[in-house]
Amino acid sequence: MRPEDARLRVVVAPDSYKESLSAAGVAAAIGEGIRLAVPDAEIISVPMADGGEGSLDAVLAATGGERRHARVRNANGQPCQASWGWLGDATAFIEMAEAAGLEQIAPCDRRPLDAGTHGVGELVIEALNAGARRIVLGLGGSATTDGGAGLLQALGAHLFDAEGGELPPGGGALHRLASIDTVRLDSRLADVQFEIAVDVDNPLCGERGAAAIFGPQKGATAAQVDLLDKALAHFALVCRQASGRDESLTPGTGAAGGLGFAIKSFFQAEFRPGVELIADLAGLDRALQDAQLVFTGEGRMDRQTLLGKTPAGVARHAKTRQTPVIALVGSLGEGYEALYDIGVTAAFSIASGPMDLAQACDDAARLLRERARDCMLLWMAGRGC
Repeated sequence: MRPEDARLRVVVAPDSYKESLSAAGVAAAIGEGIRLAVPDAEIISVPMADGGEGSLDAVLAATGGERRHARVRNANGQPCQASWGWLGDATAFIEMAEAAGLEQIAPCDRRPLDAGTHGVGELVIEALNAGARRIVLGLGGSATTDGGAGLLQALGAHLFDAEGGELPPGGGALHRLASIDTVRLDSRLADVQFEIAVDVDNPLCGERGAAAIFGPQKGATAAQVDLLDKALAHFALVCRQASGRDESLTPGTGAAGGLGFAIKSFFQAEFRPGVELIADLAGLDRALQDAQLVFTGEGRMDRQTLLGKTPAGVARHAKTRQTPVIALVGSLGEGYEALYDIGVTAAFSIASGPMDLAQACDDAARLLRERARDCMLLWMAGRGC
């Protein structure tokens, strides 16, 4: 091996392989494969995510942040253990799915009309108690369609019906909302900046809204979707009266059952593409300096990857430096070639032959090592090494 080969700098910045490996696990396996071909390569691991499930793990792995735990309510109001991250510099990272995630609720127990975000608000309280002045909130994977009403209640707001009674949890009750009392909102929220990581641009209501697009995957029937959409529209009207702002058409307010809508309506908040926000927290641009090659990946890459998913974000960052990008993915779907136009140099499925999903998940680490090794051997051959 020539002396310059020891200086080969490779950035490994993948998303997780859902139900198989975390982003850090994917990065570790790819790194092992790189070293099988180039033992002296300098490997910079930057686990990534797009703001949805797995974002907390990726951020903590990339930043060395502290994982903290809290006992909160899940989407159905039952006690659960949730994690959140303390990143230092008065910054907290909260993944809403930790408290109100769909995967926590068995399909037979999903209650689309009653599911609420109270537990997410409880995590915000934990962050405030720790002294947070900046709260980064990853949206995605929610079991809820309550517009963030439960979060507001957890933070001290009161949602009253026409008789002066407190509204019960869930989006199904919002059509009965008469007024919102924000006098008792936690006063510390006035000094907090929320940054909301989203990977969709849906508004709160309508044919592209939270209920219509995401309600069915949370167990909502067609009739329930209609009820929820009308309830969210009414909620938006009452929120406008209380806050003086109408955020219902703001792109991204339909994410996570409308959770970002409530935060945007009442607090200092900014929506940002999830992959860009995670890239900033993880220091992706800093890692890419002087890199000669980048690996990224996710469980499945197709045309939808262009819409804010991790490989697309990593490729765009790398393209500004004209750095080649190799994507290693579980499977390649229709339209994945569109990623070549934004910076992906080549994409490969890690499957070594016909196999079912369970086998591919079980063998993902080994398959990633082998494909990364093979890619590096080809890379080195191309360089004349």
